[in-house]
Amino acid sequence: MNSICKEILSDLYYIGANDRETELFENMLPLPRGVSYNCYLIKDEKTALLDTIRINKSGGFIENIRNILDGRTLDYLVVQHMEPDHSGCIKEVLEAYPDVVIVGNKRTRTMLYDLLELELSDEKFMEVNNGDVLKLGKRELNFVMTSMVHWPESMVSYEPTDKVLFSQDIFGGFGTLDGAIFDDQADYSVYQSETRRYYANIVGKYSMVAAKAVEAVQGLDIDIICPVHGFVWRKNPEIIIEDYRKWSNYETEEGVVIVYGSMYGNTESMADHLAQFLAEEGVRNVQVYDCSKTHFSYIISEIWKYKGLILGSATYDNSVYPNMYNLLNLLKHNKIKNHALGIFGSYGWSGGAVKDLKAFAEGSAFDLTETIVEARGTMHEEDLEGLRKMAKEMAEKVLEK
Repeated sequence: MNSICKEILSDLYYIGANDRETELFENMLPLPRGVSYNCYLIKDEKTALLDTIRINKSGGFIENIRNILDGRTLDYLVVQHMEPDHSGCIKEVLEAYPDVVIVGNKRTRTMLYDLLELELSDEKFMEVNNGDVLKLGKRELNFVMTSMVHWPESMVSYEPTDKVLFSQDIFGGFGTLDGAIFDDQADYSVYQSETRRYYANIVGKYSMVAAKAVEAVQGLDIDIICPVHGFVWRKNPEIIIEDYRKWSNYETEEGVVIVYGSMYGNTESMADHLAQFLAEEGVRNVQVYDCSKTHFSYIISEIWKYKGLILGSATYDNSVYPNMYNLLNLLKHNKIKNHALGIFGSYGWSGGAVKDLKAFAEGSAFDLTETIVEARGTMHEEDLEGLRKMAKEMAEKVLEK
């Protein structure tokens, strides 16, 4: 059995599973610490299951629902998000409880057919809109549409009696729940970087919409947050709310991320000298990454954290280094802004990389340093002086001297 069951409050239950087998989230993002899939079950005059889990971890899932309901039927299945890691067991729930009514918005209904080939009658599907309320008994679910955080059908549910927010992907993070289901059972600082990596690579592109959603959530009286990944926040939900508020508003910390693409070491050497010069200027947080070795999701997560970004590339076939080109496209895709930017590069017989980096800078919302350094072959004294000057300019922007 993969499925885990835990009571959160009286007649409110966590049902979830840890996935340590899937290597790549969305077949793209590494999961060295795994990921959890969470859903929730309410027992009242009516019973309601909020979301399901991924099908590859469904062992024991239906049994846990049956054990909690103890002979009662399941009245509602609330589908807040149709991504397969959360809608994967919908058909299994329908088989176990054929009279259940699925609750979702108009786009949910379309996606039920598109992804699962489920055509539901009006009796089997309850369409809800922003502000609608589903009465369960002493508890109720108030629905808030959060379209494009991060799919168009996304919505959240608020239960005002116990002040619980069922937030789907919002306030989630990577990492399995290793014994600790609740935030007060573990050290969040151990999980924070994986939570930020999740935000930066999954939700980050939609930060403008996410910021509005977080603002709306801040207007609610919340004691508990129940996301579909990561901890149930019952002790300090304000911590994860504040992190998501900060990240969705592109707020950064003092520090600089240097990312380089190098073939034979010349560009790497420039990156190392830049890091040294930044430290001499008083920048305490400097991270240096080789874009050929470090997965882009970690680099983007660190870029999201720190104010300064310096990109360096060797010229490859009169253009930017291929792995750096991929990173530039992802930075554009994720619409990252509110950063200071520096660029540098090297070439042999003909340039091109710095030209491409300049084009990226012109199309970005970044604050570019005045100094740009392009070395022909190995670094020469004038290149070192240029890097020193760039480091000083970056430090001024990052440290707000």
